[in-house]
Amino acid sequence: QVQLVESGGGLVQPGGSLRLSCAASGSIFSINAMGWYRQAPGKQRELVAAIISGGVTDYADSVKGRFTISRDNAKNTVYLQMNSLKPEDTAVYYCNAEVHNGSYNGRYWGQGTQVTVSS
Repeated sequence: QVQLVESGGGLVQPGGSLRLSCAASGSIFSINAMGWYRQAPGKQRELVAAIISGGVTDYADSVKGRFTISRDNAKNTVYLQMNSLKPEDTAVYYCNAEVHNGSYNGRYWGQGTQVTVSS
């Protein structure tokens, strides 16, 4: 089994910054990809940013130029640096990882962390 633990959410004013972290632990042989999704009230969960094992990144158009995803492979941790935050960034942010445990691939989710952008 694999556990993902997120941290770093909170309340921030428009234009401010937050940094989310997500640490993976458990039965990990390798991590193929890690990413962040978000879900606002009444909306579907959407991809915010993802990073694969080769370091290639992908971003939602709405966050390009403002958010940066990075990964520390030694710590099995992914980060999301969020700058120039807007009220529409308010959502629960979920970490996601595709993990190979030596036998098969599995996809795992964190418990979510609330990000609120408000004055």
